[in-house]
Amino acid sequence: MLGCAPRLGKLTGMFNTVIWIYVALLVIGGLMGFIKGKSKISLITSTIFAVILALVALGKITPAYIAEIVVGIVLVVFAARFMRTKKVMPSGMMLVASIVVLILLITAKS
Repeated sequence: MLGCAPRLGKLTGMFNTVIWIYVALLVIGGLMGFIKGKSKISLITSTIFAVILALVALGKITPAYIAEIVVGIVLVVFAARFMRTKKVMPSGMMLVASIVVLILLITAKS
C-alpha cells in the first residue's frame, strides 16, 4: 500500500499525505495564475514541480529527500517573489505553506 512502508527508502503515511496536499496547492495555484493573470509560466512551473513531487510520493523517484529539495526550491522562488512584490496572495501564502510543508516533511521522516 502507498505510504505504509518502513522508513528506509519508503514514505510514511504523513510524508505522503503532506506531499499530495502540497501537489494540489501547486496545481491549483498554477491554474489560478494562468486563469487570472494569463501566466503560462505559473502553470508550467507549478505543473513541473507538482509532477516531480507526485513521482516522489508514488515512489517512482527516490530517494524521498528529493521532495524536500523541490519544496526548498519552491520556497526560495516564493520568498524572492514575496520580497519583490510584498503581496500576501499568492506569494506570501505559498511561502508560508512551503515552510510548513518543509518542516512537516523533515519531521515525518523522524
